[in-house]
Formats: sequence, C-alpha cells, structure tokens
Amino acid sequence: MKIRHIAFALALLSVHVWGASPSVTTFVGTGVGGYSGNQVNNPYGMVIGPDGGLYFCDINNQRIRRLDLKTKKITTIAGDGQKSYRGDGGPALMASLNMPHEVRFDAKGDMYIAERDNHVIRKVDMKTGIISTVVGTGMPGFSGDGGPGNMAQLRQPHSIIFDKNGDLLICDIQNHRIRRLHMKTGMIETYSGTGEAIATPDGAPVKGAPLKGPRTFAMAPNGDLYLALREGNTIYRIDYKTQTLHHIAGTGENGYSGDGGPALQAKLGGPKGLAYSPKLGLYIADTENHVIRRLDPKTGIINTVLGAGSRGDGPEDNPLHCKLSRPHGLLAANGVMYVADSESHRIRILK
Repeated sequence: MKIRHIAFALALLSVHVWGASPSVTTFVGTGVGGYSGNQVNNPYGMVIGPDGGLYFCDINNQRIRRLDLKTKKITTIAGDGQKSYRGDGGPALMASLNMPHEVRFDAKGDMYIAERDNHVIRKVDMKTGIISTVVGTGMPGFSGDGGPGNMAQLRQPHSIIFDKNGDLLICDIQNHRIRRLHMKTGMIETYSGTGEAIATPDGAPVKGAPLKGPRTFAMAPNGDLYLALREGNTIYRIDYKTQTLHHIAGTGENGYSGDGGPALQAKLGGPKGLAYSPKLGLYIADTENHVIRRLDPKTGIINTVLGAGSRGDGPEDNPLHCKLSRPHGLLAANGVMYVADSESHRIRILK
C-alpha cells in the first residue's frame, strides 16, 4: 500500500500542469463495443486533424472515424465496415479496410492510414475523399527498398509518423524494421532495423541497428523520436541530430515494476502506445500491464499515472483506481491526455 500511495503522490505531481488533482473520465464509448453515435469498437491510434477534430482508428469496425470535440458527434471518414482490401481510386467511405491501427495527416492535410492486416499504408485525399495505396502491395513480405512505395512489401505495419523532414516513417513490425517513405519522390527504404529480432545496442547508429518489434512512435518538438519496441519491452530515443538510438526505459524483461525509480530499471509489458508532452514528458501505454506510465525525461524516473495494474473497466475519477483493458493509443493535445482504452471500448481523458 505504501508504494501505491507514493505512486499516487507522484501522479499528482505529474499532472499538476493540467489541474489541481488528476482525474479520468470517458469521452466517448459505453464499455460495450458497437458502431453507433456513442459507441466505438476497439479504438487504437488517434490524432487531431487540421480541422481540430479527433480522428481515431475504430479497428473492429474497420473504419476511421472523426469525433467533434465540441459536440461529441461522430462521423465516419473512411471504411465501409467490411474487413477486406478494396476501393482504391474511389471514395474512402466505400473502401474496405483491414485492421487500421494508426492515422496521421501530412503537411497538406491529407490522411494516411496504417492497415496492419492489409500490409499497406493508404492515403485519403481530404479534398476529394478518394483513397489510394502509397505503400504496400496487399501481400505480406519484405521487398522494394530503393523503389516506389506502392510496389514494396510490408509485413504488419502498425504505426506511422511524419518526421521533422516531412517523410513518413513506418513501424514494419514483423520485418523488425522501420521503413521510410520519401514524400517528394515516393521511394521507400529501410531507415532502421536489420530484420533480426535482437536487442538494440545503446548509442548505436540508426542505420544498421537491429530492432526487436518496433511498434509505435512519438516525436518531440526538436525532432527527436521516441520508439517503443513491443517484443523488446523497451523504449528508445532517436536523436534527430546524431541519428543514434538511446535506451531510456525498460530492462527488456517482461513485467511490471520500477515505479518511482529509474526507467531503465523498470519492467514493461508490451508497450504499444506513446505520446510526448513538452511540459510533462513521455507517456507510455504499457499495454499488457493495463496501465499508462509517465517518464520524466529530466530525471529519468517512471511512474504509473493511470490504471490499477490489472485488467478491467473503471471505476473512474481516481486514475490509479481506474482499471484499463489493453490500452493502445495515446495523444497529448488540448491540455489533456486522450487514452484509447481499446478493449474497454472507450476513449478516456486524463487531466
């Protein structure tokens, strides 16, 4: 009990910028998976679009949906609800998706979707609503480096992010690589990873370093990238200037320990989501531990800020008493932390 009290006190400190005391509430979802005006079905990746709406992957509904943050009205942006790969060249609303895990917008305002089980990255032209494939053939594999992205093969892409240069980075999970799509040329290459599922040496150059299950990204304002290795149970920082990998959290051993101490000595359980707040630091969806943890980049200390460490659904209000069920997506925006509590079929807000 003493450890939990200490963790709660530290959680209070970690969210003091958002308010006098931490709280958690459901923003959308009923706890029962469905497809309706107030239901979601296994939400994952989230992003604030150019129009200020919250776009999210509703993976078991095979759709990308938009939540109006003022009215809480939900509309569908892409996907017809069928689990398939079809519709390129036509309206995104009539296209079929297959387990869309992540959504992002480029500098022009167009939307990109990582479809894990179609092994592709697709683009929605937000002016015309037309969908197309920009990376992948629809068949799993590893090929195509040095050529056009839409002729290359991926194997279960999970997360995507636009780097500081505007190029698209892809967590190509089962290939144990990060692939990079050059937006100006449409050409693809391996950015990092060798295909070997082995530990990443601390301080290694990005190019040629092995990656064990690269799962998701977050980016700091200076261009540094944070990378979660799901199978590696670790978090790395990619230094933008030196293009080197730096181990910042996780021993590599699966588990749940280390709150209140150095993140490098903590155990993680399949981290699958990251979000970076310039004021508060790095947030980690420690998915298989059913918690959200915060890493203070100044001190290197890690703490649980949401979740009780066991699977469940609430109760809400006290963040450390609110059970989660395999949370995946995280988003720091609008002064709060949005949490895709995936198998509770809710998007929660921590503030």
